[in-house]
Amino acid sequence: MENGTIMIVEDDDNDLLLIQRSLQKARIENLIIVARDGVEALEFLLDGAPPLACLPMVVLLDIKLPRMDGLEVLQRLRSESRTRSLPVVLLTSSDEQEDLVRGYQFGVNSYVRKPIEFRHFQETVATLGLYWTLINRFPHEA
Repeated sequence: MENGTIMIVEDDDNDLLLIQRSLQKARIENLIIVARDGVEALEFLLDGAPPLACLPMVVLLDIKLPRMDGLEVLQRLRSESRTRSLPVVLLTSSDEQEDLVRGYQFGVNSYVRKPIEFRHFQETVATLGLYWTLINRFPHEA
């Protein structure tokens, strides 16, 4: 988990662009990997396509995704030894209590609702990026 990569799993072009710009504005220059749906995310993280030497530092995962939703992705990541401790943040527009509860039941590290107002969205993403890339510490892989 030391390669400094951030994975964003987001199908909405506007939200993806806003997340990327918010990270750039916060001067977070880590490599960003994008998956457009849950299946693509799992193929990358579990199958290593393309070959992945190490996992990203954090996955910013939307819940409402085509082909496989974010909660299913999270559940699958937690069931595999390779990705069990991978930091996952559900970054979602969902304010449903059921999504929040299920996210934590499935082992999410953080649940963050996407703010509607542009400035708050930008601040939230910048704070997430700074926390996961600079402040949080990861165990070394054996």
